[in-house]
Amino acid sequence: MEQPSRQAVSGIFRRKPITAEVDTALERSIGLWQLTAIGLGAIIGAGIFALAGPVAKADAGPAVSLSFVLAGFASACAALSYAEFGGLIPQAGSAYTYGYAVLGEVVGWFIGWDLLLEYTAIVAVVAIGVSQYISFLLTAFGVDLPAWMLGAPGTGDGHRVDLFAILLCLGVAWLLNRGIKTSARIETYLVFIKIAIVLAVIVVGVFYVRSDNLTPYVPFGFSGVATGAATVFFAVFGYDAMSTAAEESKDAERNLPKAIVLSLAIAMVLYLLAATVLTGMVKYTHLSDTAAFSEAFSAVGRPEFAKVVAVGAIVGIITVLFSFTLGASRIWYSISRDGLLPGWFATTNRHHSPSRPVWIVGIVSAAIAGLVSIGTAAELTNIGILLAFVVVCAAVIVLRYRSPDLPRTFRVPLMPVVPLLGIGFSLWLTSQLMWETWVRFAVWFLIGVVVYALYGYRHSRVGRGEAITGDPGRELRG
Repeated sequence: MEQPSRQAVSGIFRRKPITAEVDTALERSIGLWQLTAIGLGAIIGAGIFALAGPVAKADAGPAVSLSFVLAGFASACAALSYAEFGGLIPQAGSAYTYGYAVLGEVVGWFIGWDLLLEYTAIVAVVAIGVSQYISFLLTAFGVDLPAWMLGAPGTGDGHRVDLFAILLCLGVAWLLNRGIKTSARIETYLVFIKIAIVLAVIVVGVFYVRSDNLTPYVPFGFSGVATGAATVFFAVFGYDAMSTAAEESKDAERNLPKAIVLSLAIAMVLYLLAATVLTGMVKYTHLSDTAAFSEAFSAVGRPEFAKVVAVGAIVGIITVLFSFTLGASRIWYSISRDGLLPGWFATTNRHHSPSRPVWIVGIVSAAIAGLVSIGTAAELTNIGILLAFVVVCAAVIVLRYRSPDLPRTFRVPLMPVVPLLGIGFSLWLTSQLMWETWVRFAVWFLIGVVVYALYGYRHSRVGRGEAITGDPGRELRG
């Protein structure tokens, strides 16, 4: 265990001690396969069912498969760094906690602050994606819904609000507040259903693949592939959200690294196969911007199977909602427990859930999902995650050389080449993002500067020399 030195607890770069255990108000009740399911729940869903079609049509063509591979390779370099930290610091907070413990408080703060916005926006984007498939499915069964409830203003004739997206965000928040044991069990069942349907999509769809649909393979050039990789990136980093559940995992030092590697490996194989089948079934120029897989099966004369796909998409994307709402609330809980935000947010209910952050994330994401288009909401994502990857990859290098003898249950191979590749790819992908994304990031960053200066720096428990253990507020039992 690393004890904080005098230098480590002074100024904005003071560091949390690296400890294997923490006295937590959360409940340690989930094992390896439930952890892996949370990771797969976050990774597989929006990328296949909501993004593959639009990205292929607008950015990459059939080479959308390469976009997923490129994003996955960059993500894998960072995933190995997360795996090393997951075994070394099995605490809630993920990149926030790792950055705080190694690079200092101000670094951890800004990564955690940005991830709060990113995760909440991802929940909103994913909820809109689910809503589109619900609308497709109900229409396929002949249910005629009023236009006012089918989308945000400006997304279609008569659209006023995306009611399904709002209800999904609030429903997932309610489920998470029932406790991690109950919600993780439901998540695991849903993930098994989702993977089974993705495999069915691949097996059935391969019989309708036509080689001429795959040519030209790279119609927009490599720049299109790169743009596609930057766009789909948030679909391949679900292990970040999963690692926020470290304090709720049994034997986290061993299970967390395994779950990170397993979830990403399984997801990337399925992404590659599914994206290839989609663009092989229907010419990329004719792909639908919404419910692309269901529309593709309808186009090849399999409307009944299209309904099955829609059900799978709904189930699959709901698991993404669960994982990222979990991630945002656990980061918020960790930041508040450390004193950088009020401890009022770090209290838990009788189910050992940090209910206040969960409900706030659910309500804010519901407002975004109900009133903003999917494209605008998606622009809030990715940049924070990419910068979190840079921090984690840099931190694993620093800590390996600063404290080589710390007990590690997993070690990044080819140190420092792999984390340096993760840094390089992540920075390169940020350069592919639109300038509006950078503007929004800058505004949120400046708000974070104000919050940290006026509250976080003065109330930091590390700065006050207090131990970061337990719940700083009373545990609610109502």
